[in-house]
Amino acid sequence: MRVEDPQKLVAGLVATHGNQLRRFLLARVRNTADVPDLVQEVYLRMLRVPDIESIRSPEAYLFTVAQHVVYQHTLSQSVTPRLADLTQILEAPLASLAADPALETDAQWCLEQLQGALEELSPKIRATFLLHRRDGLSLDEIGTELGISRGMVKKYLMKALIHLRQRLERAE
Repeated sequence: MRVEDPQKLVAGLVATHGNQLRRFLLARVRNTADVPDLVQEVYLRMLRVPDIESIRSPEAYLFTVAQHVVYQHTLSQSVTPRLADLTQILEAPLASLAADPALETDAQWCLEQLQGALEELSPKIRATFLLHRRDGLSLDEIGTELGISRGMVKKYLMKALIHLRQRLERAE
């Protein structure tokens, strides 16, 4: 398929390889709801190719771009964890404190301090801490998930714990 216009090239690839590209992406991502966005990203990157005539095999190039999109998507998903809203996680225990307004106020203040301290952590350190404390992953599992060594996981956990402790001590 030899085409000088990127739009025509992409339109032709959509027609001939659209379903194959979707299956390719489905096999490589955890959340199937992300597939339409990833397909769109692949096509947008194909449209941005400055010298379309230099591509010898548009089909191979399409799947190479798709592989890069999947890699970047996976990397962004593992580096940026869902920020835990401690208020929602601990909502049930807080409900039992309703009998004592002073305890409820203290608990709420502590949660706000902890949430603020978590937000101050770098994304990798926060991810390490949350994966360990919230999700219960082992050091090796966290290392695999984030693509870092076991030693680095320990270092990040220590940094997180020290930061959280210092922040709570300063706040008191």
